[in-house]
Amino acid sequence: MLKILVKEGENIDRALKRYKKKFRDVKVLQQLRERKQYVKPSVLRRAEVKKAAYKEQLFKED
Repeated sequence: MLKILVKEGENIDRALKRYKKKFRDVKVLQQLRERKQYVKPSVLRRAEVKKAAYKEQLFKED
């Protein structure tokens, strides 16, 4: 559970912005999306290799 302490005299919009940033950094939503369906470890590894090859190709072109 995320807790954000609102400081004395702090604008509520500023506190919301800090909460959203912390929420994004903790990657809660990303974990929820990943857990929606099971993905076999072999499929995950295959996707990682494919992504790494794509990134390498991008950097080679520069």
